[in-house]
Amino acid sequence: MPNDKSITALHHQTFESIKQLNEDKSEFWYARDLAPLLDYQDWRNFVQVVEKAKVACERSYHMTADHFGEVTKMVVLGSGAKRAITDYKLSRYACYLIVQNGDPSKPVIANGQTYFALQTRRQELQDNKAFAGMSEDQRRLMLRDELTHHNKALSATARQAGVETTLDYAVFQNHGYKGLYGGLDAKDIHAHKGLKRSQKILDHMGSTELAANLFRATQTEEKLRRDEVSGKRQANQTHFDVGSKVRQTIRELGGTMPESLPTPEVSVQQLERQRNKLNG
Repeated sequence: MPNDKSITALHHQTFESIKQLNEDKSEFWYARDLAPLLDYQDWRNFVQVVEKAKVACERSYHMTADHFGEVTKMVVLGSGAKRAITDYKLSRYACYLIVQNGDPSKPVIANGQTYFALQTRRQELQDNKAFAGMSEDQRRLMLRDELTHHNKALSATARQAGVETTLDYAVFQNHGYKGLYGGLDAKDIHAHKGLKRSQKILDHMGSTELAANLFRATQTEEKLRRDEVSGKRQANQTHFDVGSKVRQTIRELGGTMPESLPTPEVSVQQLERQRNKLNG
């Protein structure tokens, strides 16, 4: 029986091997190539997953047509005759959504739901030449701004799920932190970093730690929407589960746990003041 790491390695190798390139060198995957890789032998069952992924794409405010391109292909039958079949040209994001909406009882799906999402996020950052050329301080500023934006979206989605009051949301956030930080809540992380009461923990994180928290926030928002989570208890558990899954992936990739990452000496607010002074 293969372990999680061997499944992950196999998934990566086979997934990248079926990648196609358009004339402009942009990447895509054919759905009919992806289906057997994800252990779907029946095309009709896989199409149902594709349709769920389309809905998730719309709910995430992305243009479905940009990620799921329906095409017609001619195949040769055993008799030599040709028949037209429907296929999809999928973006990396579309493949990720398909994995997220697949049958979790399938080992490759269960493993891929975290692995593939992380690979998608990593690819987005690698494709961003500006990000690659940034200094650590610039990355912190960019990620902190992005996290502020996504936390607002997460708050709105959590509210729809039943997380209504300020106290409710604080409890909800702590469940996410506990999952990602191995049981530490916001107060524990604050103390661990040696911060003053007025200082915010997100403003005293390096880019790696901020990226882990950004990933936790974006994936929790998507899962709350996708699973149509209802009720504070279920929302809290969802946040904890996503945080735990991100932590598990960091461990599998040999990364440093968030609570063990160094705390920068300069806060994001100080960096912002320096930036504003230069731009002023």
